[in-house]
Amino acid sequence: MADHHRADLVVDALDMAAGRGHLEPGCITHTDCGSAHTSARFRTRVEKLKLRQSMGRIAAAESFLAVLKEGIGTRVRTGRATARADIFIFIETFHNRRRLREHPRRGHLTPHETRQRYDGTGPEHILAA
Repeated sequence: MADHHRADLVVDALDMAAGRGHLEPGCITHTDCGSAHTSARFRTRVEKLKLRQSMGRIAAAESFLAVLKEGIGTRVRTGRATARADIFIFIETFHNRRRLREHPRRGHLTPHETRQRYDGTGPEHILAA
């Protein structure tokens, strides 16, 4: 979250995801065609991380932003810290842990459950060990 929309913002977000171990070589990053995502700096970072970039006119981010606005509302916050806290709480407590989405083979899972199954850290893997 920043007070600008320069390439640094999306490069920093990519670096944060990579630092948390959530990006593997060959992983696809899907973005819109905005100037930050088409910048040489972003493309260079995508290449350095050995990712593949996919661009579309309407990115998945647009859909997520609609869900976010519905979840936290569009009221004016008292400051950036309040807005950041509201967004964090929504993403970590609802979006990732309680919101169900249809998985083609596994039924209804939260994003957190999907990640655990992908990483092999879910409860079913712990019980099998």
